[in-house]
Amino acid sequence: MINKERLIILLRRLIRIRSENPPGNEVEIASFVKRYLEGFGLKGRIYNFAKNRSNIVALLKADSPGAKTILISPHLDTVPAGRGWKFAPFAGIVRKGRVYGRGATDCKCNLAVAMEALNSLVEGKVRIENNILFAATADEESGSDLGLAPLLKKDILKADYALILDADEFDVVIAQKGLVHFKVFVCGRKAHGAYPWKGVNAINIAAAIIKDLEKYKFRYKKHPLLRQPTVSIGTIRGGDKVNIVADWCEFEVDLRYLPAMDVSAVMSDFKKLIGAKAKSFKIRVDGLQGPYEIPGGHCLVSSLFAVWRKYQPKVKLKGSEGATVITFFKEKNIPAVATGFGSHGCAHINDEYVKTDNLFRGAKALEDFLLRKAC
Repeated sequence: MINKERLIILLRRLIRIRSENPPGNEVEIASFVKRYLEGFGLKGRIYNFAKNRSNIVALLKADSPGAKTILISPHLDTVPAGRGWKFAPFAGIVRKGRVYGRGATDCKCNLAVAMEALNSLVEGKVRIENNILFAATADEESGSDLGLAPLLKKDILKADYALILDADEFDVVIAQKGLVHFKVFVCGRKAHGAYPWKGVNAINIAAAIIKDLEKYKFRYKKHPLLRQPTVSIGTIRGGDKVNIVADWCEFEVDLRYLPAMDVSAVMSDFKKLIGAKAKSFKIRVDGLQGPYEIPGGHCLVSSLFAVWRKYQPKVKLKGSEGATVITFFKEKNIPAVATGFGSHGCAHINDEYVKTDNLFRGAKALEDFLLRKAC
C-alpha cells in the first residue's frame, strides 16, 4: 500500500541532495537511491560513464517465467537553482499541500513516486506479473550522453516497454519533434572601419541569412499534437574590433521539425539559402535528435491511459515541442511514452514545487499499472 507520509519524506530527502547539472554530479543522490532500494530488499547497481556521473539500475523480477519487462525511468539531475528563491531551494519545505525545492517537479517527484511504488510492491508481497526495470539516470538536463543514451547503447537496459517518468499532471506524451542544432560560419574580408566598401562585412551577410532562415516556408502536414516546425537563432558572434570590417561571423540555429518531415531536404534548402548570400561559409551540425511518435492506439498507450483516467479523469495525450529521451528508444524498437506527476509550469522556475496530492495519486496509479500484465 502506498504510504503518503513516507513518500513526502522521501521527496524532501531527495530535494536536499544537490544534483545540479551543470556542473553535473549525481554520485550522492545515486548512492542514496541505491541504499534506499536495498533497505526494502531491492538490489541496485551503479553505472558511471564519467567521473561523478552516476546512474542507478535495479530489477524487480516477476513471479512467473517469460514475463515481459517494463522500464520505469526518472532522472537524477536538475537544472541549477540560481538566485531569487522565496523558499530555500534545497530544504524540501512543505506548505499548503506543496513541496518546494529545486527538482520538486523536474524530476525528483517522479523519482520518489517510482521508489515508493517499488517499495509498496515489495512490502505488499503481491504477485508481480511483469519484470520491472528501474533506471534513475544522470545527465538528462544536458542531453543524456552520460545517462540513458549509453545505458541503452550498451544494452544495459533491455525492456519490452518504457515509461519515461518526466512529465506533469499525468500527461501521456506520445509524439515529439526532432531537432537539429547547427552552427553557420560566414567569412568576409577585413578593411578599416572608415572604408567599409573596401571590405566584405561578414556580420551583414549573416544578418541577411538569418532573415531568410526566419522567413523559410516549411513544407509539412499539420500534426494533431504538435505545432508547426520552427527555426530559432540562439547565439551570434562576429568581428574583432569596432573599427575593423568584420571578416567573420558565426551564429547557431535551433531547428525543430515534425515526425513526417524529411529533415535532409530542409537542411539542403538551408545550405542553398546560405550559399545565395555568402560566397564563403561552413555549416557544422552540433546536435541531432530524431523525432518520435507512437500510435495513440498502441496497447502501451491505451492500457496506461485507462489506468491514469482512474486517478486523473482529465488526462490527455500530448505532444512535446522539445526533445525528451523517448527518442532514444526508437533505435532499439522499444515502445515508449513519457508521463509523470509534476505540476504544470513549475519545471526550472524559482520556488519550483509539486502538489502532494499529485504525488500520492501518481504513486497509486503507477503501482496499479505495474501490477497489470503487460500487453
